[in-house]
Amino acid sequence: MKTLVVGGAGYIGSHMTRLLLDQGHEVRVLDDLSTGHRGAIPAELLIEGSLLDPAALDQALETSQADVVIHFAAKSIIPESLSNPQLYYQTNLSGTMQVLEAMRRHRCSRLIFSSTAAVYGTPEVVPIDESAPTRPISPYGRTKLFMEQMIADYAAAYGLRTTSLRYFNAAGAHASGLIGEAHEPETHLIPNILRSMAQGDFTLQLFGTEHPTADGTCVRDYIHVQDLVSAHLRAAEHLANLPAGHSDVFNLGLGHGYSVLEVLEAAQAVVGREIPRQIRPARAGDPPTLIANPGRANQILGWHCVHSDLDTILRSAWRWHQGPGFTST
Repeated sequence: MKTLVVGGAGYIGSHMTRLLLDQGHEVRVLDDLSTGHRGAIPAELLIEGSLLDPAALDQALETSQADVVIHFAAKSIIPESLSNPQLYYQTNLSGTMQVLEAMRRHRCSRLIFSSTAAVYGTPEVVPIDESAPTRPISPYGRTKLFMEQMIADYAAAYGLRTTSLRYFNAAGAHASGLIGEAHEPETHLIPNILRSMAQGDFTLQLFGTEHPTADGTCVRDYIHVQDLVSAHLRAAEHLANLPAGHSDVFNLGLGHGYSVLEVLEAAQAVVGREIPRQIRPARAGDPPTLIANPGRANQILGWHCVHSDLDTILRSAWRWHQGPGFTST
């Protein structure tokens, strides 16, 4: 395949880029490096530019001659979306429309979209399957749901073939230890735990201990980033055999959840020491439990998790945190 990875210098996008290269596909990356890292991908693949810029998208699609666009670029921090929704509606919704319009101009018909379990809000039933009600409780989740709907409408009207992949909690790092999760600010549990252990002078903030879960902390379904990107490759290959106008949605997760305290205890076992912690109030927009039912992806895409046990996730991430890392410039 000839592939354009939008947001391909970010955490998940850089792992996607590495997998595509390893599988022998042609790849170009469009990224504005606002949250991505130049050092995470080979320099010759990068086209620096924003998905809000039609000229940058045109350049990326002309250069890549893409058969498939894999779209990761979005704002994704729930608390920030509550305090600054304008940024999320502009970047996520307007940016996705620009991607779709550029695909139309360049007659590129396949799109894989990076969505989220946040579209479900607080679920009534867990594990969650794709038929569950979509009731997002944050502007971030709402923008992702609207993006899914926009993509499906474009597929039906303009003959695209699209798949939206609803992630649960991406975690872990590449087996090489050369790329991993590096956000600033970092809001995800596992990298915050491991960063604090690597730095040795950090108190971990735990948000909420009175949720309706076994130990009072949030429960999440963690999926190794290498399993996650393998699902994108399966989805892209699957779309090649489907008719114009087709759109679909799949959950991506392990199907089993771990609480915040369970993750913390497992991380302390991997690293071999305890970490200071401070209990804080629960954050707005955090459902108590999110666990995927990945059955449709298993059956239709032939995709299964092979790296997503918690120990493997933590050991791969710890290897990354102990390495040299990279900077965004």
